[in-house]
Amino acid sequence: MTATPGLGTPQLASPDLLRSVFRQHAAGVAVITAQGGRPVGFTATSLTSVSAEPPVVSFGIGLGASSWPVIAESEHVGVHILGEHQQQLAATFARSGADRFGAPTRWYEGPHGVPVLDGVLAWLVCRVVARVPAGDHRIVLAEAVVGNPAGVGRPLVYHQGRFNALRD
Repeated sequence: MTATPGLGTPQLASPDLLRSVFRQHAAGVAVITAQGGRPVGFTATSLTSVSAEPPVVSFGIGLGASSWPVIAESEHVGVHILGEHQQQLAATFARSGADRFGAPTRWYEGPHGVPVLDGVLAWLVCRVVARVPAGDHRIVLAEAVVGNPAGVGRPLVYHQGRFNALRD
């Protein structure tokens, strides 16, 4: 291993290194929801558009996440793109033990019984097509079935361990 001028000394890969590197990566913020015996959901910054034909997205979820048991069995999930006005909603769905669907969260039962959050920039209900093992996570591949891109506002982003608005 040799150092590159101006970039410091390289480090051997570790979970801490990965977290440190990805703090430099700005990512959009989404909330994934599903319905089991009760609604579940979590904040995700791993949402990716995989394919346009068919329309497929992916996201990662930890096996230890409280939402995983329901996501593991669900046929459909909700994917919600959050706006900069929804930092508190993102924090609620990211917090362990939070009552994610209690007040002030506004939601309704959408297509295929999936919880759909009010006031988001856009949402999709997707049919789960695969759950791919990836270390202590699963990558969920899901095909869009129905959605609405008509929300108003600017996207919420996650950078340096914080939720942020885009700057002009």
